[in-house]
Amino acid sequence: MRQVADAAGRLAPRGRRDLAQLARIRGDFPTALAAVPTLGWKGRHHRVLAHIQWPHGDIEGAAAAFEDARTEAEQHDAPGERAIAQTLLALVVAFSAPQRADDELALAHQYLEPLDQRATTFYAAVAALVRDAGTEADVTDRATVLRTESTVAGLPLLTPLIETAAAFHHAVRGAHEDLAATLDRLREASSDGDFAYYVDIVTAMGDLPQPEDSATQWLEEAPTVRRRWRALVTARQDHLRGSL
Repeated sequence: MRQVADAAGRLAPRGRRDLAQLARIRGDFPTALAAVPTLGWKGRHHRVLAHIQWPHGDIEGAAAAFEDARTEAEQHDAPGERAIAQTLLALVVAFSAPQRADDELALAHQYLEPLDQRATTFYAAVAALVRDAGTEADVTDRATVLRTESTVAGLPLLTPLIETAAAFHHAVRGAHEDLAATLDRLREASSDGDFAYYVDIVTAMGDLPQPEDSATQWLEEAPTVRRRWRALVTARQDHLRGSL
């Protein structure tokens, strides 16, 4: 991939994007961010940036970046990329604005309907879990089914995200035993180091101690990131109390 990225050929933007995504998957956010200015449209710079922002709890920044990615896809007549950006936009806003997520998901499904993008469809299902977190909408059972279906479909990389969505639900409900069980599964799913930053996020959601063995390299101080994720949980709790 490094050779492809350095060759300056037609596939170089794709190579640089893949390197940035690999750094992000390993929790090396500074390296991932440093690559963004080199990507351009062909390297999906806006989408890569959003993938860096939302793990930091910067939902507003990530949503704006995904909107920029959607707009750029429309300008380049790229319906597949537009559907991806719209679905991921729905996913991130679902953490902070479940009512808006309804509208964003509806548009995502409209974009996905004529396409064959199974992985993106799974992301839409995760977005629906996050939107419904804390409610009686069978979030736990749906997460279990989604975990199985995505694995059978050859997409086990979605498991940490699915567990994180389930953990958000348990944290909002104050279901400590369920949260602990989900955290155990998440640790197992990320034991090779890929997506291990989700463990940091989930402990923050549940107001649990930060993992002592965390290798995540955040762009900000870890306590700042943790406060944002905990605030999203308490904001959802307040929202649900207000809707009773």
